[in-house]
Amino acid sequence: MQHEQAQAARAVAHVLEGATLTSALASVDDGSALRGRALVQELAYGTLRYHGALRAIVERLAAKPIADAPVRTLIEVALYQLTHTRAPAFAVVDRAVAAVTLLERPAAKGLVNALLRRYLRERAAIESAIADDPVAHWSHPRWWIERVQRDHPQHWQSILAAGNTRPPLALRVNTRRTTRDAMIGMLRQAGASAQAQGEVGIIVEPPRPVTELPGYVEGWFAVQDLGAQLAAPLLEARDGMRVLDACAAPGGKTTHVIERADVDMTALDDDESRLARVRDNLARLGHAERRVRVLRGDATAPASWWDGRAFDRVLADVPCSASGVVRRHPDGKWLRRPGDVAAFAAQQDRILESLWPLVSTGGAMLYVTCSVFTDENEARVEAFAARHPDALRETLTFPAGVAHEGGQLLPSASPGAHNQDGFYYARLRKT
Repeated sequence: MQHEQAQAARAVAHVLEGATLTSALASVDDGSALRGRALVQELAYGTLRYHGALRAIVERLAAKPIADAPVRTLIEVALYQLTHTRAPAFAVVDRAVAAVTLLERPAAKGLVNALLRRYLRERAAIESAIADDPVAHWSHPRWWIERVQRDHPQHWQSILAAGNTRPPLALRVNTRRTTRDAMIGMLRQAGASAQAQGEVGIIVEPPRPVTELPGYVEGWFAVQDLGAQLAAPLLEARDGMRVLDACAAPGGKTTHVIERADVDMTALDDDESRLARVRDNLARLGHAERRVRVLRGDATAPASWWDGRAFDRVLADVPCSASGVVRRHPDGKWLRRPGDVAAFAAQQDRILESLWPLVSTGGAMLYVTCSVFTDENEARVEAFAARHPDALRETLTFPAGVAHEGGQLLPSASPGAHNQDGFYYARLRKT
């Protein structure tokens, strides 16, 4: 266990220094066995999910700030195990002390041992002492908490709580290749608990590597959150339409649209490496032979890639803070800064302005983010509609069981009728 604790501590330290969790985990991966890598990932994700509380505990335990980042994050990793896992307390502490040597900080053994054992002795008093600290209570940055409180006064607590839950493994059945009932049957035969949710979705519990599931190689399903699975139905693309997915990578929404209708599809993204994932997904799901053009291009500069023919439907899943998907990406809470929201909003405005001329008269644009911040969502759409008299904001109808506040999906804090991330949708019709 000490090996995995040390790797997780390094990964968390890298994230708190500005790296994404994906890159941080890759940087500490030493080729250990799959089980070891899975534990490192579990420890890193969990520690970042509850970093606000864990940091507050460390600050309460230590007589002075711990300047050595890997030592500090190792203590957080061990505290995560003590507070949120069933690992035996004595084993967690002993292995964490041993992990100090793996971090090449042998002088810190006594400190790690003393702080963790003090926590075990004084746990109730320490947790009571930090109970009134909102950052410790919600494990989100203070500015984030205040923004969600302002934007969603009726739902802010459930939104923040949902951000700290474990996300489900959600699949979208490829109806070009199989049926949901058949897919559920295959999953259950393989020993997985599979429940139908949404139009063509399946929740698999407990989550497991998707490559181990039956039908992966055959392209019978894609991995896609239930909230994201609403994009294609809301786009309302029909056979024969010309469709643009303007920020397409990694291709989940592109492939869903062409599974629902025979359209002339253009998948656009400005990152060639991410476009490779679009092509891979098209191939695995069996859509490579369909009418799909995969283009590298900037959505704010259509003159460099657009052929001048209008699109009947434009899907604008724009870059955003990703504040609605932090249960899947807990590093996002600690990497974002308050000024990032304004920067994303400006970029979103540029994309909307650039894509609107590409929409045919009578056509529609679906604006999508995976954010819960109003400045990236409702505020952008209202401002755009005010600038464009030919943009008619349409009322969206969500399926029963989808918790939402207008076009804002409310992220799920626990399994329900629709266990979704916090996406936002708005559809604009060109008159």
